[in-house]
Amino acid sequence: MSVVEILEKQPLKGFHFILLALTSLVYASTAMNVMLIAVALRPISVEWGLDPASAGILGSYGYVGMFVGALSSGFIADRIGRKYTMLAMFIIGSVFTGLCGLAPNYAVMAVFRLIAGIGLGGTLPLPGVYMSEYPPARYRGRFVGIVETSWVYGAILSVFFGYVLIPQYGWRAAFNAAYIPLVLIPFLIAYLPESLRFLEKKGRIEEIRKVLGKYGLVERPGEIEVTLAPAPKSDVRKIFSRSYLRRTLILWVLWAALVYTYHGIFIWLPSIYSAKLGFTIVKSLFWVLVITLIQVPGYYSAALLLDKIGRKGILSIYLAVSGIACLLLSTTTDVNLILLYSGVISFFNLGAWAALYTYTPELYPTELRGTGSGAAASIGRLAGIAAPAATGYLFAVSRGDLFYAFLVFSLVHLVAAAVVAGFGEETKGKTLEEIAR
Repeated sequence: MSVVEILEKQPLKGFHFILLALTSLVYASTAMNVMLIAVALRPISVEWGLDPASAGILGSYGYVGMFVGALSSGFIADRIGRKYTMLAMFIIGSVFTGLCGLAPNYAVMAVFRLIAGIGLGGTLPLPGVYMSEYPPARYRGRFVGIVETSWVYGAILSVFFGYVLIPQYGWRAAFNAAYIPLVLIPFLIAYLPESLRFLEKKGRIEEIRKVLGKYGLVERPGEIEVTLAPAPKSDVRKIFSRSYLRRTLILWVLWAALVYTYHGIFIWLPSIYSAKLGFTIVKSLFWVLVITLIQVPGYYSAALLLDKIGRKGILSIYLAVSGIACLLLSTTTDVNLILLYSGVISFFNLGAWAALYTYTPELYPTELRGTGSGAAASIGRLAGIAAPAATGYLFAVSRGDLFYAFLVFSLVHLVAAAVVAGFGEETKGKTLEEIAR
């Protein structure tokens, strides 16, 4: 029987939960490293005398690296395997994020951010790959969803370490938190298996048997007859065919909108609270921590409603509410209202992310699922490059006023909501085969 058939016959075992824990920790750690620049950007700007435009460009260097890492990760993984690609990328992302704390000037920091971004961008797609591969199909959605949810906890950790370390030891100390995830390396080496699909693709049947036996997935693996299933052909041009072009364009709009708004807003939020509201660094980071915590119920609320309201409905509603909150925030100077609207944005923006992570792979058939999802995520990375720099530029030309930057955030949310409401298709309650037709 094929590898997929073997895995589908397995009940949930301790191995699946160990894999879930490890991939969730990798994803959360990577999220923390991505977002550490947010808590450090304001004190860096003060120490080096950066205007908002220069600070925004510094933030964008990491996203340039993430774009490169996301594109190269799959290429490398197809040659040396998923496991060692993720280990290498994870180490690069953690080490060079940590080295940002030693940067003596803007130029060196930019280089460290770029290299760190390659590692971070290369790591992010791979935890989900593992969790989409090993559990039986009936559990796959919730397992992948749990891994993706761990982004929120990584973002919270970045603010927590900034809150604890920066007031006492300065912004450089905050980047030391990036070294902590390296303690996972021995556990990843010991407990993380190579991708069975990779081994199947390479025709390495004996190694497949070893993995199945080592992790207790089957009894007497040597007696199992493993056959190599034919790999369906994937052609990137198919995502632009008549059948899938509309879906592709909708996903590109959604990914670009959510990456631009999330990273544009949350990279700058500590600086906004400090510079615009006059908060001390301690008070700024405290409120950013509170606002980030609101992301947790936002994500879970959407996840729980996806099968009742539907993917299209949740995306439309959550994007629209977040857009309206951005518009309201852009037009007020009241401290309490700014904090209130920030919380609303945080709740609904992250809820939209929960829907998008579910919606994206559903819109393509099996042979295009990885290609289509990867292309959409790459478009998101391009928006991520623009977000910190564009936001910084808008703050600079408006002399720190929130109106123009948050007006853009509002428009981006509302346009994405209109696109999915007007042109998106509902996938709730349908099998993947029905959607593919």
